[in-house]
Amino acid sequence: MRVCAYPRLALILTTAAAVGLWSAHPLSAVTPTTDDARQVRADQWHLSHLKVAEAHRSSQGEGVIVAVPDTGVYPHPDIQRNLLVGKSLLPQTQSGGRTDPNGHGTAMAGIIGAHGQGEGIGALGIAPMAQILPIRSSTPGNVGDADRLALAVEYAISEGADVISISSGGGYSARLARALESAHTANVVVVAAAGNKPTDSAVIYPAAFDTVVAVGGTDRHGQHSHVSVTGHQVDVVAPAVDIYSINSNTGYRRSTGTSNSTAIVAGAAALVRSKYPYLPADEVVHRLTATAIDKGPPGRDDQYGYGVIDLVAALTADVPPRGFGSASTAGPDGPGATTAAADGPPAGGERAATVRGLVTLGVLVAAGGAWALFVRRRRRSDDPPPRISR
Repeated sequence: MRVCAYPRLALILTTAAAVGLWSAHPLSAVTPTTDDARQVRADQWHLSHLKVAEAHRSSQGEGVIVAVPDTGVYPHPDIQRNLLVGKSLLPQTQSGGRTDPNGHGTAMAGIIGAHGQGEGIGALGIAPMAQILPIRSSTPGNVGDADRLALAVEYAISEGADVISISSGGGYSARLARALESAHTANVVVVAAAGNKPTDSAVIYPAAFDTVVAVGGTDRHGQHSHVSVTGHQVDVVAPAVDIYSINSNTGYRRSTGTSNSTAIVAGAAALVRSKYPYLPADEVVHRLTATAIDKGPPGRDDQYGYGVIDLVAALTADVPPRGFGSASTAGPDGPGATTAAADGPPAGGERAATVRGLVTLGVLVAAGGAWALFVRRRRRSDDPPPRISR
């Protein structure tokens, strides 16, 4: 780990502990100086690595709501314009989700949707115009449980969330499986962390469910991070190491873990949902996986999934829809429907060309591993990658 450029800021490595849900060490924070706010943007190496400035010419997440069930989100100056009033699910708390004694949830929200304080000042998120719905579902010690996370998912659906970003995990829960199935039915993209070594030895829930985008992590060189678990459920990976973001009480923090890569992918989903608002959730995910930069053995593998997220390609590539050319698909207008006249934009242009035929595809159904409740179906990772032009 490199030495912090501004030692006044409290920094920590975030690790995962599968005790109910993730657990991380609590943070302290200090009020940053203007120099700190400038330095944090320079230290956000993942922005240039992912070509975020170029991606923002296509989309900045306008009109998209991203729910963040976590330790809460503090109304930091770098995100306060984007922060909605949410909900606390902890007993005897009425904060609207806008307090965070730990800092983990605030950091994740910042990675997703921080808008900064001006040109080059403050932290910048992947989708700086997306709205963040804070849900305080973990205790100040960053310990929660699967049933409370299920409540958070249900609340996010009721509030119209387009994306749910879950940087936590643990064991299987039937109630959580049902909540995620409801999210699938509601056309919500759910993204979750695959888990961190050495605490986790395999992909944890909810990332292990088939309806969830399981996210692993890479290092500064785009290679598999030592902290990221592997497994057949991994769909995509993103930077996870030394990620700088906002902290509680107006400070900043640095952390390492698949929490960070999950927030990045959630931000990517927000960018795609903003540019292509008529795409069903599974097609949004397909656009992310189909354009990912292949790493490791050719095709999908257990370390990288389909590859490293590519924001620019996800927003600009010509991506055939899943099931393209199949005569057996059916949509809201009945079997064989091929147009989006009722739900899509006017004909013409890239968006219209992409949308035509997509309404016939629906969204991916199933919660993997829920053997007593659901029949397991294929993951996205079981499908061969399509050809795309960039």
